[in-house]
Amino acid sequence: MTLFLCSLCFFLPILFYMPVEIERKFLVKNDTWRSEAVGIDYCQGYLSRKPEAVVRVRIEGKNSFLTIKGRSQGISRPEFEYQIPIKEALELQQLCTTPLVKKTRYHIPYDGMIWEVDEFQGENEGLIIAEIELDHPEALITLPPWVGVEVSHDRRYCNSHLATHPFKSW
Repeated sequence: MTLFLCSLCFFLPILFYMPVEIERKFLVKNDTWRSEAVGIDYCQGYLSRKPEAVVRVRIEGKNSFLTIKGRSQGISRPEFEYQIPIKEALELQQLCTTPLVKKTRYHIPYDGMIWEVDEFQGENEGLIIAEIELDHPEALITLPPWVGVEVSHDRRYCNSHLATHPFKSW
């Protein structure tokens, strides 16, 4: 019985673990970030855009992923991501319910953290958003000088929203 309980204690954290995305988003106010930028092209589409769950298929460079994101609570939401073969991602993108969102993502180190800057193309051209992923919602961050207004709580800046309401139409 003791061995069983010890084994159960080992698995309890695994049973109650749910991956969570905690992210803050900001508009980018100038181009000074470009000097340190290394970018990769992204193309993503949405198989479902319901408020309780968004299902995305993304190709980023030579890799591809299927991602399920749950309902947001502030700047946090459940996120499950699975790498899939690129051939399957291309086929899944043909099933997407909305136009594909294309962007280049740049990874930029600043103050010990890695910022992601998304420069959108197509119907979202002109929109540049900086994102930072955090360990917890109250984490303190130092804003880079090229970061502007926070848009974390403005759903218009969610990629799934941009698929059907492109930035150029605002």
